[in-house]
Amino acid sequence: MQLKEIRIAGFGGQGVILSAIVLGKAASIYQGAYATMTQNFGPEARGGACSAQLVVSGSPVLYPYVTKPDIMVVMSQEAFVRFAPELKDGGILIVEQDLVRVSDLKKEVQVYSVPATRIAEELGKRMVLNSVMVGFFTAVTKLLNADAVRKAVADSVPANFSELNLKAFEKGFEYGTAALTAPANRADAELQLQYSPE
Repeated sequence: MQLKEIRIAGFGGQGVILSAIVLGKAASIYQGAYATMTQNFGPEARGGACSAQLVVSGSPVLYPYVTKPDIMVVMSQEAFVRFAPELKDGGILIVEQDLVRVSDLKKEVQVYSVPATRIAEELGKRMVLNSVMVGFFTAVTKLLNADAVRKAVADSVPANFSELNLKAFEKGFEYGTAALTAPANRADAELQLQYSPE
């Protein structure tokens, strides 16, 4: 696995940190690679700005901080405004479709959007939007093995929420698989995928 720098950002309560923990655990424990994670919060835990930095690699990670993300996941408009300029040319930007309006991206960036909150609400718990996002991330980036991420999801949430989070992961993964067949969009267009609850 080639070294990849990832930033996940949004606001407290969206499961930003847990998303990074799941992906890092998938890489390091279930896929035999290496991962480091750092995190920071805004003044309020819930509702304030929140971000996590994840570095994954096939060899030991020598520097744990993200300098120029290859992949960025943003779940709030504030996070987009603050962090999107850091994204590497040719990088991947994943956004929460209903909460982030993409604009002013001047780089050759692939943008994928997913209505993670709506999908989570359809499953009955808004709080699993991070598992939807993790599933979507797994499908569109192809960085991690899907089975490794599934194991990490099951291992990172309370046992009574494991089934629901795995369902959320699968919904996000399916949506991401569909997104790959649609044209990847840039700053001037949004991914034209419509979410239809079953």
